[in-house]
Amino acid sequence: MRKVEYKTPEELKLLTDKTRGETAAFLKKLKKKKPKDLDDFVQGLHIDAFAQFNCLDCANCCKTIGPRLIDKDVERLAKHLKMKASDFMEQYIRVDEDGDMVFRDNPCPFLMPDNYCMVYENRPRACREYPHTDRKRFYQILQLSHLNCETCPVVYEIIEELKQKQR
Repeated sequence: MRKVEYKTPEELKLLTDKTRGETAAFLKKLKKKKPKDLDDFVQGLHIDAFAQFNCLDCANCCKTIGPRLIDKDVERLAKHLKMKASDFMEQYIRVDEDGDMVFRDNPCPFLMPDNYCMVYENRPRACREYPHTDRKRFYQILQLSHLNCETCPVVYEIIEELKQKQR
């Protein structure tokens, strides 16, 4: 895998927009095909990418998109901050247009200036799993991964490598 370089969300959006139609068609075909080696291949790319890329040099995800929170996340974060869950909800959470709990503001309220997370050990499940490129049944989140190309340089490069492999 080629070296993953930091790119701003604006740069990633431009790059993604240039090939949006081509990539969408490719991912649609890939989802239909469901190659048996897809998970292993993507997981290998994930390992290679994160061996050379440090999220602390980026934090695009923490700066621009908010995780979907579940009740356990709220309870864990409130406990970590020594707050009642209801007070935590009032201070930090809103319900979005899909009915999901998300942080009120971006960047994440727990992101520090050096890109470290104040609640890292207790961060939401969605944060723990992001960018989802090491999960099983990767074909199920191909559309989400295409969207994440606009935020995460690693996801962008993984999708580009997948496209190269198929050529």
